[in-house]
Parts: sequence; C-alpha cells; structure tokens
Amino acid sequence: MTPVELSRTVLHAVRRAVDEGELSVTVPERAVVTPPGPGGCGDYATSIALQLAGAAGQPPRRVAEILRARLAGEAFIGDVVVTGPGFLNFSLERNASALLVEEILRRGRRYGHAEGAGGTVVRLRCPAEVRAVVVADALARVLRSQGDVVSVTCDGRPALEWETVLGVDAAPSGSRSRSAGSRSAGPRALPDLDITIHPAPAPTDPLPLGRDAGRWALLYPAAHDRPRLPGDHLVQREANPLFRVRYAHARTRALLRNAADLGFHPEPGPVSDAEALLAALGDHPRILTATATHRGPDRLARHLVTVADATLPLLPAVLPLGDEKPSAAHRARLALAEAAGAVLAGGLSLLGIDAPDHL
Repeated sequence: MTPVELSRTVLHAVRRAVDEGELSVTVPERAVVTPPGPGGCGDYATSIALQLAGAAGQPPRRVAEILRARLAGEAFIGDVVVTGPGFLNFSLERNASALLVEEILRRGRRYGHAEGAGGTVVRLRCPAEVRAVVVADALARVLRSQGDVVSVTCDGRPALEWETVLGVDAAPSGSRSRSAGSRSAGPRALPDLDITIHPAPAPTDPLPLGRDAGRWALLYPAAHDRPRLPGDHLVQREANPLFRVRYAHARTRALLRNAADLGFHPEPGPVSDAEALLAALGDHPRILTATATHRGPDRLARHLVTVADATLPLLPAVLPLGDEKPSAAHRARLALAEAAGAVLAGGLSLLGIDAPDHL
C-alpha cells in the first residue's frame, strides 16, 4: 500500500463515518500521509483527526478512534494506533512492501503515471528565456504523465541551441503550438487551463553544461531561486545531487548484471532496514501529482535526490559475499534496488535527463 493508496483508504473511512452519522463534516479532498513524527509509531501517520475535530465538534482523539475502528480491518493494514492529541499511526502488513515493489516493477518507468487521460487541456506559456523554456518543457512532460493534454508556446522565438542542446520542445507565439495527449470525452472532462511559466531567469548561459547537467541546473532550484551556473553540476562526487541520482541508478543496473552472472534474479519480498527507501518509493505517485498541481519540477528533482540517498545504503548488502549463497533476502533486496532504479530513471526522464546504465 502506497501513501497515495493509504490516503484514499483514510478518506473512505471518513466518508463511511459521515454516512453512518458518527461524524458531521465535509470530507476533505485529500488526507496527508507521512512517515511518523516524534512520538509516533509504525510505517505512516496522518493528522486528519486533528484537521476534522473542529468541524465535527468532537475532541481529536475521539475523531481518531472513530476512524481507527474503520481502518483497522482494511487490507494490508496490520495495525492502527492513536498517539498524541489524535494522530493515526499505521503499521502495514509485512507483504505490503513486496506488493509495492511488484507494482513498481510491473509499471517500470511509468510507475506513478496516470492510466488514461485526465481530461484537462493545459496551455503553457513562457517568455523566450532559457530557464523558463526548460521549466515549461519539463512541466509539460510531467503533466502529460498525469494524463493531461499539454501545449507549450513561447513569447518570442526560442534559440535553436535550446532545442538541439537542451532538448526543449516549445513553439514561438503565433505559430501552432506543439501538444501531446488525448482528451477524454464525457462528463468528467475538466476545464481548460492557461498557465504562465516565469521562474527567476538563468544568470548565465547553461549551454556549456550540456543537456543533462544544464537542465538539472535550471530545474533543481525552486522557481523563485536563481540557478547556480555553472556550479558543480558536472563534478562526479557526492556533493553533486545530480551525480548521486545518476550514480544510484547506474549502481542498481550494475547489481542486476552482477546478480545475473551469479545465477539469481530479483524476487520481491520483505526487506529489513529499508523503511526510508520504501516510503520514498511509495510517495512517488504523490510527488508527480504535486509537481503537476503546483507547477514545480523542482519538487520532482528533490524527490529523486531523496530516493537516491535512501537507495545507496541498501546496495552493499544486495549481493552475497564470499562463498555465501544467494538467499531470499538477497533476491528481495535486488528487487527493491531494481524498483528504486526504475523510479530514478522514470523521474529523470520526465525532467528530460538521461539515466545511463554505466557511469
């Protein structure tokens, strides 16, 4: 069960409590699910009971107990505990992590993508400035991954090198804009959106960095922050976030090759001491949705760094050492590493950045 699925399950419990008359509230659009904070326990926690208590006219712990009774028997939830003023803490069943890995391996680089069109036509517009064009291009990729139909136009003519070197896909204003996706028909179609992209401009020319480092340098900072150019984006060391992300991906691919040489293959199963990585992987669909909603590719870039930093400590224990024979634990860790590599490669692809198998 991913955080997104757990959030839906929590909202379903709220709806049931409202339908059965135990709560008199408006069901919120989402329930925020995060790793437990200080004093919490289990795999995930939510503060939705505190959020609803005022409208419900009941103490937060009472609201939490009402919801706990409806959540304790849900599939893949092993236990639900109320802590503090009314936090709901969830412990997932042991096979939940294996199911998450299976889902990622089934979807591959498209894990977190919407299945089907979302019904929204989004028209992105940006000035003829290199960072704005790159941000618009990356945002268009993410929006399309969420099922939207997207076009990008530029107020002015983008430099040819922005397309040939940085791989942007934008049409000048007044020409026919490029789009991708197909709008779903029927009553669920959503209103069209017109969005202007105007981040803080690049202080210098990013073209000398090349496509991958150049795009990362422009996308990793938040829109209001000025990019560091040229920075250390080409340096292959741990201080460079792009290097860590690509290195973690390349290491997962190398482990798969080495495991095949040893005669064993990935097989999802429980993995100990991997809670941070499992939480980051499970959070990937929510991050893609938030990136699209808040128009911020930097959210995805920072999330990939989180995934990479949680992946690297796992990798030394994936292969058997010395005369050790491959075990179920090795196969499970290999499957988790492969899943992490798929998320890293898929995320980099949405940013328009290559994920090489060798680095």
